[in-house]
Amino acid sequence: MTFTLRSNLVDVVSKETYPAEVVITNNTITSVKKINETLDTYILPGFIDAHVHIESSMLVPSEFARIAVKHGTVGTISDPHEIANVLGIVGVEYMIDNAKQVPFHFYFGAPSCVPATGFETAGAVINAEDINELLSREEIVYLAEMMNFPGVIYQDDEVLRKLDFAKKHNKPIDGHAPGLMGEEMKTYFNAGITTDHECFGYQEALDKLKHGVKVIIREGSAAKNFETLIPLLKDFPEQIMFCCDDKHPDNLIESHIDNHVKRALNLGYDLYDVLRASSYNVVKHYNLPIGLLQTGDPADFIVVDNLKDFTVLKTYTGGEIVAENGESLITSVNAPIINNFHCTLKQPSDFKVHCATDTIRVIETLDGQLITNEIQAKPKMIDGYAESNIEEDILKIAVINRYYDAPVAIAFIKNIGLKKGAIASCVAHDCHNIVVVGTNDDDMCKAVNAIIRSKGGISLATETEELVLELPIAGIMTNLPAEEVATLYTQLDQRAKDLGSQLRAPYMSLSFMALLVIPELKLSDKGLFNGKSFQFTDVFVQ
Repeated sequence: MTFTLRSNLVDVVSKETYPAEVVITNNTITSVKKINETLDTYILPGFIDAHVHIESSMLVPSEFARIAVKHGTVGTISDPHEIANVLGIVGVEYMIDNAKQVPFHFYFGAPSCVPATGFETAGAVINAEDINELLSREEIVYLAEMMNFPGVIYQDDEVLRKLDFAKKHNKPIDGHAPGLMGEEMKTYFNAGITTDHECFGYQEALDKLKHGVKVIIREGSAAKNFETLIPLLKDFPEQIMFCCDDKHPDNLIESHIDNHVKRALNLGYDLYDVLRASSYNVVKHYNLPIGLLQTGDPADFIVVDNLKDFTVLKTYTGGEIVAENGESLITSVNAPIINNFHCTLKQPSDFKVHCATDTIRVIETLDGQLITNEIQAKPKMIDGYAESNIEEDILKIAVINRYYDAPVAIAFIKNIGLKKGAIASCVAHDCHNIVVVGTNDDDMCKAVNAIIRSKGGISLATETEELVLELPIAGIMTNLPAEEVATLYTQLDQRAKDLGSQLRAPYMSLSFMALLVIPELKLSDKGLFNGKSFQFTDVFVQ
């Protein structure tokens, strides 16, 4: 099959734009010829998300692709460590198998940290030998983010073996080093790690770029680092890539990497630098067989109306048109249910905590950031128990082991903002235990039990209502169409805000409160954890 397109071609390789006739034969670009015509559309390489956890969209890969192509995305660098923490290698294989059923370029990594730390309970373990086996597979193109930066710095044997296997297979190693600077930063990246998507400060990112690190500018549902880091594109265009990392379904319906592109161009950054960050740089760094509109390339590209608004008119992958005029042409795939969920229903008394002293450590949530602060406060005491203090916005937070029955871990958190009720989620990075924040024990228990009955999901509870978006696939994804998931998620998000939360994405923020590898203070199913000292700490200050 052969067809021809005439459009203004934006060549990100040669950095020039010209009217062109492009011939596609059998899914390959067989000819690119400059022509002397006035044309009103533009053809350019499709966008690639340089680091994403598909599971955070609550959609299986095939359904994620169905929506992403509408925004001009043709591929992703996907770290499946969310499902791997639940189901191990079986979960990775599940993602690969589902992804193969749609015309979209999913490139998966071998999850390097399952579990992310030894201070929490996951559903599986992926050791160095497992990493070696995964990296031997063609579908696995890189070693996914090495979150155990202390293990790298202090030369943990198991961590170093994983890095060595990636080098043996000649596959890139992704980094994860939030806030790491100075000599420790150099030690970490000198171990062969090449990227970081966790920079939240300009100087931090600048130091890493000067050390030769590829910085991936993230703008997701919770972590929003674009405005802080985009100025670095001007001086380091070859070392910048774009990613979303975690994208909830409502946000994915609205935009994807096209949002990075439009914002960067509106700020006046060079067209070719911006488009390279969203395509060329990713292809070259990960050695991907995704086309860049060169003769002999696979026919992966998008057609847009102009180079300002960037309205995507058509998206092609492998020469197949997969989206046109805002409509996806990919058909939904019904994926099988797999899971690992074994805890039983809880009682309100499980959320009680005795006051040990008159001062507590509190997790301070920062809107738009994954990092938190540690602050101290006086607990609200009732009959010897520490309770949520709605007036001071210091609420109780708990993490419940989903894999087997164990005592509930309890701490306190500020800036969630609820004035009544509770919100809970089983999308809780990275082990995906249940995390809940609430104004009282009854509603917290009610929200948690809604998730336990569904064997996964996100929920909200008050004295008079109970809402739940069920996520039966590994407890973190669903087979529902993306639009329906987005609608249900939007309803829960809005109800959380109705109950007082001022956060832009309360559920996404909640999902990171159990992620121990992001400083400073987090909560696992085993207790309160200091991400700077990398050890447990007491809720009550002695």
